[in-house]
Amino acid sequence: MMNKKLLTLLFLVAPFFLCAQEKGIAESINEGFKPVADAWGGFVFYPVQLGGGVQMPLVIIMLLLAGLIFTVLFKFVNIRMFPVSINIVRGKYDEVDHIVPTEAAEEGEGEVSHFQALTAALSGTVGLGNIAGVAVALSLGGPGATFWMIIAGLLGMSSKFVECTLGVKYRDVGEDGTIYGGPMYYLKKGLADVGKSKLGKVLAVLFAVMVIGGSFGGGNMFQANQAAQQFGSMIGSKDLSTSLIFGIVMAILVGVVIIGGIKRIGNITEKIVPFMVGIYFLAAIVILGANFSQIGNAFGQIWNGAFNPEGITGGLLGVLIIGFQRAAFSNEAGVGSAAIAHSAVKTKYPASEGLVALLEPFIDTVVVCTMTALVIIITNGDGEIMTYGVKSPDGVLATSNAFGSVIPWFPYVLTVAVVLFAFSTMLSWSYYGLQGWMFLFGRSKVSDYAYKILFCLFVIIGSAASLGAVTDFSDAMIFAMAVPNVVGLFFLFPKVREELARYLNAIRSKKE
Repeated sequence: MMNKKLLTLLFLVAPFFLCAQEKGIAESINEGFKPVADAWGGFVFYPVQLGGGVQMPLVIIMLLLAGLIFTVLFKFVNIRMFPVSINIVRGKYDEVDHIVPTEAAEEGEGEVSHFQALTAALSGTVGLGNIAGVAVALSLGGPGATFWMIIAGLLGMSSKFVECTLGVKYRDVGEDGTIYGGPMYYLKKGLADVGKSKLGKVLAVLFAVMVIGGSFGGGNMFQANQAAQQFGSMIGSKDLSTSLIFGIVMAILVGVVIIGGIKRIGNITEKIVPFMVGIYFLAAIVILGANFSQIGNAFGQIWNGAFNPEGITGGLLGVLIIGFQRAAFSNEAGVGSAAIAHSAVKTKYPASEGLVALLEPFIDTVVVCTMTALVIIITNGDGEIMTYGVKSPDGVLATSNAFGSVIPWFPYVLTVAVVLFAFSTMLSWSYYGLQGWMFLFGRSKVSDYAYKILFCLFVIIGSAASLGAVTDFSDAMIFAMAVPNVVGLFFLFPKVREELARYLNAIRSKKE
């Protein structure tokens, strides 16, 4: 019966995808869906008045408070355990993770390495937010927004640690060794452990629905659309046919990878993510090296702007909020998406992967976002890139102009980076959505392929038509994921504390 429902769904949506490349239809869909998107977005991003006419979405406040509380509860695990995290990724404790018998050993070994899980999750967060989002944040909040991005990134490390530890602890292992994990499972199983079974089931279903919606929009259509636009701009073509061909090629490439599951995704992302981050980082280093004498002044602008902003709406509070929001949008700490990728790791100690996961906000926000910000601040000395306090309409263009002012050919490199960022993000979100899909519809082959076919079709439509309202709705769903997730984290963090103590004891025993 479930398989018939899925096949029927595919047949119903197929005509939509076949004809949606027509601008008129895309516009009609947008217009019809906009009231729904606006209503949902208004609910998820409900603004809280913080004084001076400054507002902040309630969901962002919740994410930041969660990061702060977990940082305190776990005695600054984000700083204290940083060296241990690096050593885990290096493989120093592989013998501890894979050989020492524990209760978790009965739950299966997993499918990917620590490094592959890290890159798979990073591929879902490191992307356009780091390129375009930072430029938008600087245009609104000035250099000072960078400081608060860094602070929020550091707090987010603690949230990632908690949710990814739970992801491994409560994962399911199929008969064929396939791993099924993420908030859906630790909300259902974990909350049952603490006597809140009914609440856990409700929250798990809510999360699964939202992660599916998020995977089709923000994790797919938006990425495909931005990549297609950047590609079209590079070759000087704005024709619909170019976008459509680009989308078909991208869909084929995505399809080839995601059919292989998390193992193939991990194999691809462990190569793509370091490569694209390396290229981006190297370009930033070249620019900073060429302007070495200005780096000190740039950090001075960041510090002064963080506490003494001039010409910025909302003053200090306004800059703080802009920085915090950008960091939350960039690293998704507390949203729960990364826990899905990390659940598939090969380890017997859940806390080992939690410690690996805390590196994500550091790399994504503290390193990559800061590098982007420094380049923009230094190259914007004459105000040619942007005017602080006035929102930049195109963040990607602003960043491209900043890099291009020193490296003339960098916009071409940026195009490659945008395409790779988009591609890797789609790979990760296809896996996130699939896990939610199979949680709701079952773990059959029909269910598996139905989702993957739909996902690839959304790549094509996303490239060919800008369905802004649909994407806005999906983005709101991504952040709505944080609500059931954070509620669960506050009930389950004592379990994380137990797992951390157990893992650290295992490391000490091995050393002895």
